[in-house]
Amino acid sequence: MKTFQLSGTERKELGKKATRELRKQNQVPCNIYGLDKNINFVVDANAVRKLIYTPEIFVVELTIDGKVHKAVLKELQFHPVSDRLLHIDFLEVTENKPVVMAVPARLDGHAEGVKAGGKLVQNLRYLKVKGLYNDIPEFLTVDVTSLNIGKAIKVKDLSYDKLELVSAAENVVATVKATRQAAAAAAAAAAAK
Repeated sequence: MKTFQLSGTERKELGKKATRELRKQNQVPCNIYGLDKNINFVVDANAVRKLIYTPEIFVVELTIDGKVHKAVLKELQFHPVSDRLLHIDFLEVTENKPVVMAVPARLDGHAEGVKAGGKLVQNLRYLKVKGLYNDIPEFLTVDVTSLNIGKAIKVKDLSYDKLELVSAAENVVATVKATRQAAAAAAAAAAAK
């Protein structure tokens, strides 16, 4: 997993009024939940853009008033109308405590159903996994080479070393759907017999 450097300052003033003032100054209030105590801090909104608006996942090295914490994103809150970033929650990670994260899923291979004229559809873009943060990869590879038309790969069909899949077992990750052209070709082949 890639590392993202971020620095912030601890905030003493809490509450709506203080938070509103911070947001007017293009600052984002944040919390880090972890081992000892929760820390309320603030970061510059422009500093987190490359962390938030990307499909990649990161371990964040947070420097808060000179002290370094390793963390992962836990939750983001956006304004319901303007879609402006309002708040970030981080979860402090350690070498020996497992963490649950949503990891991007990438389809790999050329599906048999696609060769026969079907269309490959990815239903899940992220899979939730539980494991040590050092063992969590940047993305999870899902092999679709043996997938035929009308067949699907579900979460329960997948397994990865040192990771436990937390997503619902019956969720469909990828499927090959029949296209009109493939259905017409199959009907023509059946009529010719």
